[in-house]
Amino acid sequence: MNAFEYKNNLLHAEDVNLRELADAYGTPCYVYSKAAIEANYRAYKNALSQWPSRICYAVKANSNLAVLNLLAKLGAGFDIVSIGELERVIRAGGDVKKVVFSGVAKRSDEIRRALVMGIDCFNIESTAELQRLDAITSEMDIYANVSLRVNPDVDATTHPYISTGLKENKFGVDINDALEIYQQIAKCSHLDAVGVNCHIGSQLLDLNPFQSCYEKIYKLVDQLSDAGIQLKHIDVGGGLGIRYENSEQPPTMQQYADVLAPFMKGRDVEIFIEPGRSIVGDAGILLTRVEHIKSISDKNFALVDAAMNDLLRPSLYTAWHDISTVEKTDGQTTKYDVVGPVCETGDFLGKKRDLSIHEGSLLAVHAVGAYGFVMSSNYNTRLRAAEILVDGDQAHLIRMRETFDQLLANEIIPD
Repeated sequence: MNAFEYKNNLLHAEDVNLRELADAYGTPCYVYSKAAIEANYRAYKNALSQWPSRICYAVKANSNLAVLNLLAKLGAGFDIVSIGELERVIRAGGDVKKVVFSGVAKRSDEIRRALVMGIDCFNIESTAELQRLDAITSEMDIYANVSLRVNPDVDATTHPYISTGLKENKFGVDINDALEIYQQIAKCSHLDAVGVNCHIGSQLLDLNPFQSCYEKIYKLVDQLSDAGIQLKHIDVGGGLGIRYENSEQPPTMQQYADVLAPFMKGRDVEIFIEPGRSIVGDAGILLTRVEHIKSISDKNFALVDAAMNDLLRPSLYTAWHDISTVEKTDGQTTKYDVVGPVCETGDFLGKKRDLSIHEGSLLAVHAVGAYGFVMSSNYNTRLRAAEILVDGDQAHLIRMRETFDQLLANEIIPD
């Protein structure tokens, strides 16, 4: 669904006027649509309804407590990659027994905390991690479910920084070594191998890499079965893309499920899936205001109050986000580079955008609900933005804008 539409020539989030929202809470600020998040989650739920399944939302995509609470109420499980994310899930009311713990470098204290809290499963990514988990569970006399993350050496054909399924990537173990590692797990007194896990990358717009991945994963599941190792779940990861540019046509959840269906035929296993971006990505925008217009030779800049510290994706990935005016205009447009106040040439939100704007114009940067606020920083001693959740005609402040007192509270000048 599109939760951000013009009404009476003003952009709205659901039924909330974004100009009034910016006036009330200031800019830059993130705005999320509750209805869009719910619709995206239910699209997964409906598409996977033919099998026992668990949707483990990838907390790293957007970890605001209100967002996690909303998903917990919908019945979601959670995919975490740090103990901090587990603490967020707990405080948001999430069910720890629906949590899977991913990540390549889990510390001993993180493992201990997760064991005490009773998470459902550890996604093991190396034999070194297996040995650490075996030692800690034996010492604590606590039993743990484990799933081995395998690397199938499949090219996800996405940005190299978010491609995770090639042999050259740091994630998982070589799929050809998996049987031997499962046999090692069987010898561990406090570990139970309940699943297999794979995640080949993020922002996939083509279903063929999923097809190639599943061919290898399900072949492995059959090999394990022949060796007497019966798994209870298959975790197919996440990675389904969203539309950032109008030319992009991401597959639907149902099309994704159709690829999975032949592999699930006749199998008595539960499907785990770890979507993040496709749940919250298109459910968020970033509001920013034009501070100045600057022209140099044939170059025009829109200098705005949001920066790379607020939204890192354009600078980090050269990612493209649609940028529109909150007030709909029919006037003549000019090409602008939309740039922020941070002292870096890489500080931009978009380049060569056709806009009809002036000083004080309010802009909306679209599809920032995933990897937006969570990647923000205090670079240049800039305060992190406010976050707002819209529900129909109601707007709820779900994160207050940071203050300088909060920012500096942990710093100490020695005597």
